[in-house]
Amino acid sequence: MKSRSLLFAGVLVLLLGAGGYYFWNTLHAPDVEARYRTAKVERGDLTQTAAANGTLNPVMLVNVGTQVSGTVLKWYADFNDHVKEGQVLLELDPQIYRAQVRQSEASLASAQSQLRLAEANLARSRTLFAQEYVTRQDLDSSIQVHEAARAMVAQVQAQVDRDRTNLGYSVIRSPVAGVVVSREVDIGQTVAASFQTPTLFKIAQDLSKMQIDSSFAEADIGSLQVGQPVVFRVDAFPNRSFNGAVRQVRLNPTTVQNVVTYDVVVGVDNPEQILMPGMTAYVNIIVATRHDVLMVPNAALRFRPADAPAKVEKEKNGKPKDANGRGKDKPDGVSGTVQVLENGQLKPVRIMLGISDSRSTEVLGGDLKESDTLVVEDRQPPAKAASGSPMRMF
Repeated sequence: MKSRSLLFAGVLVLLLGAGGYYFWNTLHAPDVEARYRTAKVERGDLTQTAAANGTLNPVMLVNVGTQVSGTVLKWYADFNDHVKEGQVLLELDPQIYRAQVRQSEASLASAQSQLRLAEANLARSRTLFAQEYVTRQDLDSSIQVHEAARAMVAQVQAQVDRDRTNLGYSVIRSPVAGVVVSREVDIGQTVAASFQTPTLFKIAQDLSKMQIDSSFAEADIGSLQVGQPVVFRVDAFPNRSFNGAVRQVRLNPTTVQNVVTYDVVVGVDNPEQILMPGMTAYVNIIVATRHDVLMVPNAALRFRPADAPAKVEKEKNGKPKDANGRGKDKPDGVSGTVQVLENGQLKPVRIMLGISDSRSTEVLGGDLKESDTLVVEDRQPPAKAASGSPMRMF
């Protein structure tokens, strides 16, 4: 009787211990939803862009120079002035060029008088030769003198035309209609056009049409094409977006410290003329757009469980599936792995990826469906490995 009581008491103690252990585990079990930050697989529109910085410039910027040297006598246009084609912008001191014109005109008058004398002598020689008073040689000499006098007149006339042209070049006129962006000289300044044409003014032909010269990395250049839409911002209007279009992808590369970039020209309409030359533009070129596609957060693609193996195993058939559930020998997109939370457990799922923006990535194929719960962050810090050598027992 006593042994039965002891046996009953032992069984009771075991049952109480098992129940207590189960209750303790239930009470202290980790809250999976509290541990992980999750996000749902959704459908929506996705836009992939290529970003770079650039500078706003006029489509046509004309550098107005001078073909003659001289001292600036007076200027008639200043910064931001609207000028017409042919309008006088500046005058150089014309005294030297006027003196050269007078000198060449005097030389022309002398040459013309010599030509008239040669013409009279030739006419006289012809008459005397007809009456056999002079020889044929005398007549030929008169003809040669006349031709030389005529050539001298033509030469001096060309000199007069050149000096008058240089005098006209002392007045600088606008070659186009536009806005004066820059005036590079002032009154009294001497400009020399001996070796290189100096720049006096910079005129933007039309500020309602501008362009952005931007540098894109070679990794992005393969996806850029003429006509693609562009969205950009400037620091002067931080709360406003502007639109444009790719006008040219220039073939000339620029290499700086082994980094290759290409100049992409973006055409911009500026009807309000609030965009100014030299502004820094933060350009985003729309490379691709998808509508009503399955999307996963980029954070879910970056998440890896602390105890996950270094290499995720493939599916049993060794081939990822497309959107219709069929196996593919070579996926069109880049593959990735996300962690699906099912019944409190993490399940790795391989998917094929399409275009991406800063927040989400398109799903081209894989065992993933809308409203699946994906883990994007583990709030529990990883357990630290035990450090130091164990205590030595004596």
